[in-house]
Parts: sequence; structure tokens; C-alpha cells
Amino acid sequence: MIICQFANIVNSMYYLYMNRSELHKRLADEPAYREKQILESIYSGRAKNWDEITSIPSALREKLRDLPFFCFEPVNRVVSTDGTIKSLFKMSDGALIETVLIPNKEFRTVCVSSQVGCAMACGFCATGTLGLTRNLTADEIADQVLYYKQTAKVTNVVYMGMGEPLLNLENVLPSVDILNDLMGIGARKISISTCGIIPGIRKLMDYPKQINLAISIHSPDDALRSKLMPVNKGFPLAKLLETCAEYIKKTNRRLMFEYVMLSGINDSDEQAHEIARLLRPLELVLLNLIPFHQTFLQFGSASRNRIHDFQRIVELEGVDCHIRHSAGVDVDAACGQLARTHYDKETRVT
Repeated sequence: MIICQFANIVNSMYYLYMNRSELHKRLADEPAYREKQILESIYSGRAKNWDEITSIPSALREKLRDLPFFCFEPVNRVVSTDGTIKSLFKMSDGALIETVLIPNKEFRTVCVSSQVGCAMACGFCATGTLGLTRNLTADEIADQVLYYKQTAKVTNVVYMGMGEPLLNLENVLPSVDILNDLMGIGARKISISTCGIIPGIRKLMDYPKQINLAISIHSPDDALRSKLMPVNKGFPLAKLLETCAEYIKKTNRRLMFEYVMLSGINDSDEQAHEIARLLRPLELVLLNLIPFHQTFLQFGSASRNRIHDFQRIVELEGVDCHIRHSAGVDVDAACGQLARTHYDKETRVT
């Protein structure tokens, strides 16, 4: 593990935060296209400070010089042995969130947070222990991607960080528009994950962009799922799967289902057959098996062999099934680990 200090860059506008409403006010006397010019320069990643936005007059650059670029202040980051980067951001009200960059040979994926904390209280997720503080704004979400876009070619974005995205669609969908329309990230490279908020899934049926949707399912039966995921009490499996069928029929898009592999709890052969038979009628589905990533929570992950056996059974039942690659586990950056941990206070950026 490498703890990264980057205070030498913090003094530039590059690592500060931008107030969009303030920008709009300052451009009140300018031609309407100026704001678009500025935002396109920023969101493209071409400009790291006002002097680099050469499409606007120098006098306007000077007028905007004291206005920072981002909606938050980066206060720390940590780098995994596999190259995954987890960053800690402080919002203007002091709230803290985490965002992760997952690099590999083909892709550079940013995992963004949509809320400060989370109210869903899933038993296997460290983020759920934080409770919910507030929703993030569209700019606060989009700027998480912009932050990494300044130094890396971001290819994919997943809304799988802190929070339940479908409980903040009024900000999540505008942030998707920013990523797609201004940052140039293809809609099919953007994935939103949910624990199964049915009203939100219904809203996404009418959303025109071809984004991906992932449903956290984690159990083939209501009794166990309700223990692991309290949301199941309000949105049980039968209603959830009925809604998923409607989603597929209306959008003609494949749904992803997420299944964390908990040793001795949901990883039996019988449960593999059950989850496959539950999902098979939907046809356009993919089941992702996710090893449980160790935290302070009292669960253990199914063994690698057990996960592979589970995958084999699901596929023999006729359902596509992949094993999700884990990234950033050693710095608490993997799925279910985001709880503002694993930072060295001495390297905190101020």
C-alpha cells in the first residue's frame, strides 16, 4: 500500500472546488454561450486552471480567477498495491465522501458516491453503518469523475460508491447528463446500482439514455434477503422481479444482478439453483458474483472454489454468470468497504 501526499498540487485551482451557481451569477452580463464554453473546457479535462481556458477573453479569465474548479476539497487519498486509488473528499459543508478509480489494461473506471453515507443498512456493507447524512448534488457527483479525468482517461463510471442512487435520482440523472453530454463518456459505459428501489427502477424505464442498471439481490428467498437487506421488507423479491421484467420489456436492455458470496449463508448449491431459476425467466440478465470483502462486519467470504462451483451451477441452469474481479481490497476500496477508513492522518492534505 502506498499513501499518496499531493499537497504540492493543492495550491493550484486544479484541486479546489467550483461553485456552479456562483459561476452563473458572474456570467450574468456575458453572452449566453460563455458558460457553455467554460464548462466544456472544464469537463473535457483540457483546462486545469483559468489561464488554460483560452476560448474566453483574458479579462473574463481574470474576473473568474478566484472561483475554484471543484465542488469539494480533496483531503486524502490512498493507493492499493493493484493501482486502485481511493480518494477522500470534503464537501463545502464538511461532509466526507469516498470515490475510487479502478484501473486495468483496458478500462479506467470511476466508482462514484451519490449520497453522504447510506440509509439502506445492508448487513454486509460497511457504508450502511454510517447512516445517511444527505444527498449529493449533480455537480458533486460529476466532479468526482472530473477529478480523476484530469490525470487519467476515464472510460467507465459506476454509481456503486456510498449511497443508494435511486433515492437521489433528482441529482443522479442530471449528473449522468453531465458525464455523457459534457465529459463524453458513453451512456453504455455508465452503470447505476440499486438495492432494489422499485419506484426508481420504474423512473429509469423512461430515461432515454442507454445506461446500465444493476440490482443487488444477494439471496433467492425473501426471508434471508430481508435479514441481509432491510429494503426487501418494502420491496420483496416477487414485486422486484416483476418490475425487472417490465424494465427489460420496455428498454430491451440487459439487467445485471449482484450477489455477494457470504460463506455458509447464501453460497450453497441449492441457493445457486434457486437464484438461477429465479432469474432465468427474465432472459436478458447477467449475475455477477462478488466475493465478500473483509471489513469490521462479522461475515466471511465464500472460498474461491465455492464461488466457481456456484458459478458453474448457475450457468448450467442457463443464466449468464460472471465472477466480479476485486480491486482495492487492501485499502478498503472494494465493494462494501467504503466507510472512510484506511487513511494515514499524517498524510492528510490541508
